[in-house]
Amino acid sequence: MNDRIFFLGWQSRASRAWFPIGRLDAAMGGGSYEFGYTRGALKAARNHGFEPLYDFPDMDRRYHSEELFPLFKNRIMTPGRHGFQEYLKLLDFEGMKPDPLEILAVDGGYRATDAYQVFPKISKDANGCFQSRFFLHGWRHTNEAARARLEKLVAGENLYVTVELTNPKTNTAVQIQTEDYQMIGWAPRYLVHDLVHAMAHSPGVLKCKVVRFNPMPAPSKQRVLIELCGQWPKDYSPMEGTDFELIHANEVSLIR
Repeated sequence: MNDRIFFLGWQSRASRAWFPIGRLDAAMGGGSYEFGYTRGALKAARNHGFEPLYDFPDMDRRYHSEELFPLFKNRIMTPGRHGFQEYLKLLDFEGMKPDPLEILAVDGGYRATDAYQVFPKISKDANGCFQSRFFLHGWRHTNEAARARLEKLVAGENLYVTVELTNPKTNTAVQIQTEDYQMIGWAPRYLVHDLVHAMAHSPGVLKCKVVRFNPMPAPSKQRVLIELCGQWPKDYSPMEGTDFELIHANEVSLIR
C-alpha cells in the first residue's frame, strides 16, 4: 500500500519567510510513521534562524515510530474531549469517524504558540486531476466590505481564484474571490506554486467553492472551508521542488 505523505511547514516570525521543513510518511492503516527534514529546513536554518525541533534534534536522521509522533498527534483534538463532535462538524466530518491524519489534512494543526502548519502532499489521478480542501487564509486582513461579504457565504457557493503578483509579503499569491468580485482571502502558501501551474495549464478548469461557513464562536482560522479542484499536465508532479526534498539520511532513529 502507498504511504500517506504530509509536510510540516514553518514560518519565520521575524521575516515571515515560509518553508516546508519536514516530511511525514504514514503507512495506510497506521502502525508505521517516519519523519525526516527537508532541504527547506536547511535553507530556513541558514537564512532565517530555524532550529531543529526538540522531538527531532538531528536534521541528518530519519525518525521512525509505530505510533503517530506527538508533534503531530497533539495538534488535533482527541475524541474524548468536550466539543469533539462540534470540532468534526467545523471540518465537514459530521457523522464520520476520520483518523487523526484525515483531520490534520483539513485542520492544518495550527497552534497559537508556534509557527508550524501541517499539510498533505497533493495527489492527482491518471488524468492529472486533483482536489484540495483548506481553510481560507488571511480573511481578517481584507477590507470591511470583504469581511461583510464573507459573512454571507453559504455552503456550495462558487468562488473564483486569481493570481496576485504584487503581494507585499509573498510577491506571488492566489486570491479567493466571490462571484461578485469581492476578494475575501487567500489560498495557503503551500499551494501557490502548484495552483499557478494548474491555472496556466488549464485556464477555466480550476473550480473553487465554499464547503462550510462556520460563524462565530468558531475559531477564526476555521471560518471558511474551501474546496479546489483542478488539473495538471500528466507529467507534472506537485510539491516536488528542492525545498520539499528529504535530506539524505544515513541513519533511522526508532522512537517508541
